[in-house]
Amino acid sequence: MALASHGYVRRFSRSERAIHWVHAAAFFVLLGSGLVLYLPSLSERVSRRPLIKDIHFYTGIGWAAALLLLVAIADRQVLRRTLHELDLFDADDRRWLRGRRAPQGRFNAGQKLNFWLTAAFAVLFFLTGLLLWYGERDTRFRLPSTLLVHDALMYVSIVLVVGHLFLALVFPKTRPALRGMLLGTVREEWARDHHSKWVSALTSDAPPR
Repeated sequence: MALASHGYVRRFSRSERAIHWVHAAAFFVLLGSGLVLYLPSLSERVSRRPLIKDIHFYTGIGWAAALLLLVAIADRQVLRRTLHELDLFDADDRRWLRGRRAPQGRFNAGQKLNFWLTAAFAVLFFLTGLLLWYGERDTRFRLPSTLLVHDALMYVSIVLVVGHLFLALVFPKTRPALRGMLLGTVREEWARDHHSKWVSALTSDAPPR
């Protein structure tokens, strides 16, 4: 990441933002279509269950294909660095998770946990969804626990996404972070307050203005 002008710092690249928004868009389509299939009241109102099942399944396939395509054409050096940052839990992160004030990098410890949970859930959603789809066509793939896992993932994912939306759209202290995912930059003052370790590294590496 680089320092930007006029009191802003660049937090996310185009590649990172594209992956985030593709994942978010697919998630909400999958959640909406999944709830129609899951809740009898919604299923009766829509009354086009085969169509909704097709939307649900092919959105999942399209989501996976789109993410693979983005990774293939994106700046992989940037993505590798981002993955390294998300994978690193240091002493400051552990203090932060224990509720103590500690300087944070570009991602705080909560964001790192959210990323890895989201990634794990995405893989499990995809695998259980494929098994459910194959199970309707071949009873050998019809495992009794598959639907339970898929539904449990939905419940936990709803809790995570509600918390994510609250922090991004409602909570005053974290709401400025949304600009980073929309435009790529955040206010330097806000970044120093919430991600001081990251901004310190930026300023120490940057040439004099």
